[in-house]
Amino acid sequence: MRVFWFALSLCLALAGPAGSATPPPSRFLDDLTWTELRDALAAGQRTVIIPVGGTEQSGPHLALGKHNVRVRVLAGRIAEALGNALVAPVVAYVPEGALQPPTGHMRFAGTVSVPDAAFQAVVEGAARSFRQHGFTDVVLIGDHGGYQALLRESAGKLNRDWSVGARAGAPAAQAHFIGAYYQLAQTAYVQALQAQGFATAQIGTHAGLADTALMLAVDPALVRATEHWPRNAAEGATLGVEGDPRGATAALGQRGVDAIVAGSVAAIRRAVAARR
Repeated sequence: MRVFWFALSLCLALAGPAGSATPPPSRFLDDLTWTELRDALAAGQRTVIIPVGGTEQSGPHLALGKHNVRVRVLAGRIAEALGNALVAPVVAYVPEGALQPPTGHMRFAGTVSVPDAAFQAVVEGAARSFRQHGFTDVVLIGDHGGYQALLRESAGKLNRDWSVGARAGAPAAQAHFIGAYYQLAQTAYVQALQAQGFATAQIGTHAGLADTALMLAVDPALVRATEHWPRNAAEGATLGVEGDPRGATAALGQRGVDAIVAGSVAAIRRAVAARR
């Protein structure tokens, strides 16, 4: 009998703490069945990241889905680093400017724009769905600058509603707008490129060196061959480019990837710790 209990104790010790489980087969909800998600929630995977991209022109050398692909890949890396997070489907349709007359990126074929209210309704509806299923921390990150204030506003609205629900006995949950995801691409990443000797005008703000290098690091298949790159800033301006992509490499882009992932992970952990 003693041998039996010793063997059982050894097996339990090797199995790890009570309630522990192997990670889900994927960090992406798109790849899971509903029962796999149910089991992941039961095992403590209670943080969900809603990645917001955008469908817009990025010059003649970057694909229209740049933001969507990039935010999905980086959200996956952030979730993996957190260890208890999953990634929702990407929100691909976002405000991009007026339609009639077209402004901003809407002046170029392929850009898709939706009203602010429609965009926020989608984001908030998704967040409420995840809360209903048992997620306790809903993280909003966005790869585009134009809707950052809208994401912050939606997180505030969700938290006001959920605070009332929590008092009424509903499960506690909180929405977290993680502005650091986008800000780091505009600060730490740009500073790293400047330290390499690149001028601010070349680094650019849209489809320039920084943007192109980041895409090369994330998914080079979405970057066209260099003969499609604008030959100078003036030509780029007529093609929807703000900056000069020449000189962009995957190695330079990896600096941005590292900064965004590490900084976002730290910001999410702080936000979740503050709630608890």
